[in-house]
Amino acid sequence: MLKRAVAVAVLAAAVAMPAFGAGTLTREPPGHGYKKVSSLVKLPEFLPGIGKLYVKPATLPAGPFLAYDKSGKLVSTIYMIPIKDFDEHKPFEGLASGPKKVDHVDLYYNAGHPGVEVPHYHIVLWYISKKEANKLK
Repeated sequence: MLKRAVAVAVLAAAVAMPAFGAGTLTREPPGHGYKKVSSLVKLPEFLPGIGKLYVKPATLPAGPFLAYDKSGKLVSTIYMIPIKDFDEHKPFEGLASGPKKVDHVDLYYNAGHPGVEVPHYHIVLWYISKKEANKLK
């Protein structure tokens, strides 16, 4: 329960922060030091339910990760916060909500994957509707 409370606090801070690079990151490729995640670790270029991911390697593991649909439109910003960071009460300050208005937020557990191998939570700030997000295949 404490981990969820911390995640909600992180999320609230992220949504309250100003957009980063407004207007410049809304189309793929984002530039500005972002690299395609599939070029950094062994992951498919397009992840069903998420999209094509980009990240600045220096910001790993937390991100932000920028996710794009198959047409190259920005659909979400994702933070991947290791559970150990929650347990250690690590602060995450200055998290940006992205260059678009947030439609809805998802928070879910992941046991680990290439790039962020440790158990963590995905905090997904969606810029598209739930219906549109469900079509990311």
